[in-house]
Amino acid sequence: MAMKFIPIAKPILIGKEKEYIEQCVKTGWISSQGEFIDKFEQAFAKYCGVKYGVANANGTTALHLALAALGIGPGDEVIAPDLTFISPVNAIIYTGAEPVLVDADKETWNIDIDKIEKEITQKTKAIIVVHLYGHPSRLDKILEIAKKYNLFVIEDCAEAHGAEYLGGKIGGFGHVSCFSFYGNKIITTGGGGMCLTNDKKLADKMRILLNHGMSPKKRYWHDQIGFNYRLTNIQAAIGLAQLEQIHKFLEEREQISAAYNRHLKDIDGLILPPSKDWAKPVCWLYSIIINRKEPKIRDRLIEGLRENNIDARPFFYPIHKMPPYKKYLKANQTFKTAEYLSKRGMSLPSYQALKKSDIKFICQTIKNVISS
Repeated sequence: MAMKFIPIAKPILIGKEKEYIEQCVKTGWISSQGEFIDKFEQAFAKYCGVKYGVANANGTTALHLALAALGIGPGDEVIAPDLTFISPVNAIIYTGAEPVLVDADKETWNIDIDKIEKEITQKTKAIIVVHLYGHPSRLDKILEIAKKYNLFVIEDCAEAHGAEYLGGKIGGFGHVSCFSFYGNKIITTGGGGMCLTNDKKLADKMRILLNHGMSPKKRYWHDQIGFNYRLTNIQAAIGLAQLEQIHKFLEEREQISAAYNRHLKDIDGLILPPSKDWAKPVCWLYSIIINRKEPKIRDRLIEGLRENNIDARPFFYPIHKMPPYKKYLKANQTFKTAEYLSKRGMSLPSYQALKKSDIKFICQTIKNVISS
């Protein structure tokens, strides 16, 4: 009998997704116009405590849209973390601006706040803050730096739906915040993104840019060059149904994280996910650091899990290590923490339908590989 496959992530579609999609089909509004787009934007903005939501094609387009609307372009610099998925850095480059990379913080895995200020120059226009693997960055410190140097702050919240910082939902602190609703996220639209802001002019500008730069007053008249970054009504319908269940999803993921913690807490050399008292992280993926002396132990663990039909993933590669981005490095920059975390970090399955027996099996497999 074949062993059951346990994927790293899996969308859970058990609410009104089908009902809302059928409404779209019946009305014929299946493309980039329809009632669910407005409903999803408004509901998600309200959930995050922000005035305006601007739905768009995916998390990367959300970041590009935010940067473009803020006027970031050639000759500008934007600070970003070295340890992240590639999207924020690519989005900076799309605008013609240059990314300035900053090392990671060893405790939260996010951007090292103490190293931001020394990378600021006359060209610096913004800071992109990534809430990596579901744990918020230290936003008050970042906002303080941004205010001092008159910089924009963009929150990349793709991995942290529902996380909180000092009691407030992440996504409500920066000038713009960006979310992804890819299939592996806490809530999904299949593919899709959202920009949130409290600035009406900025929201209006993003709406124009995502629709080819078309004038809202004069159809097919384009005052500026824009993009085709529209979300479909069907995707928004799925997103609204998912959002209606987000509290349940987060509770279930919190239980999954707690179960992993119980099974793994006594294993020597495992660093469990961070949880600072000033933050309420979420379990996007259950991510750990393997701080042991054995060479390539992280890779052996991933291989051992996959041999047992368990999908596990390494941490992201540091941006500075990959060929297209080396030219953006500044003299004497070092990224020791990002390199350490990348080599030793791994993520385990964490979707809501994961059973207690699955978690126990995953953890026992980890123990077996380490002991061997």
